[in-house]
Amino acid sequence: MPELPEVEVVRRGLARWVAHRTVADAEVLHPRAVRRHVAGPGDFAHRLEGHRIGTPSRRGKYLWLPLEDTDQAVLAHLGMSGQLLVQPHEAPAEKHLRIRVRFADALGTELRFVDQRTFGGLSLHETSPDGLPDVIAHIARDPLDPLFDDEAFHLALRRKRTTIKRALLDQSLISGVGNIYADEALWRARLHYERPTATLTRPRTTELLGHARDVMNAALAVGGTSFDSLYVNVNGESGYFDRTLDAYGREGMPCRRCATPIRRRPWMNRSSYFCPKCQRPPRITP
Repeated sequence: MPELPEVEVVRRGLARWVAHRTVADAEVLHPRAVRRHVAGPGDFAHRLEGHRIGTPSRRGKYLWLPLEDTDQAVLAHLGMSGQLLVQPHEAPAEKHLRIRVRFADALGTELRFVDQRTFGGLSLHETSPDGLPDVIAHIARDPLDPLFDDEAFHLALRRKRTTIKRALLDQSLISGVGNIYADEALWRARLHYERPTATLTRPRTTELLGHARDVMNAALAVGGTSFDSLYVNVNGESGYFDRTLDAYGREGMPCRRCATPIRRRPWMNRSSYFCPKCQRPPRITP
């Protein structure tokens, strides 16, 4: 599942190639791609026609395209394999092309939603006065958001009877952090993923947030993390932050700090990667 850096890379590409263009027509090629748009494929396509795309926005892992002359936005769910590609009109259709959006200009490119596993999709939603789609109003700000409140996050952690990795993945507390960047931030902060949140001091919370920001900014600089060809930017290019990961996916490989082999443990239908020496397990549980 794409996390904040991967979604931000796509947002920036859309801002460059799609923003401020008027939709000529839209074509839904697979109904599952608009299943979250309850009025159906025909309504989705019709309601886009003639509208001008605003500047793409993001909160955490959520990406949307506002329609400039309305109080609505197209929310993109990338899921496990969704791709938003800007392609020349004449480019052959991708095998898993689900939605095609053409524009009323002479630039010669169109927006395509491609999704091999059909877990993702596009849907149209009303927006709040601040431009946020109503269906994601419960999503917290992400750590790269200038308005993210570090103190409020720390106090929320202290009140929660949970563990730190669960808290990092709780999108109502902090958005944009998924399994990969949680493991990376925890490794950098030398915190075990089962550390109770109630035990974190304010300096430790500040340090952890700093590491989360650092690792996501580093990933952004190289296009995000791609373990296969499913995550790409709008030009079809993969990111390569996976080459510099310190914990995630490095089971059995030496810790870059102490050379102890990295371990992997099953965790909430996922895996957690950690150094057993640098990230010692807690003595107490929440």
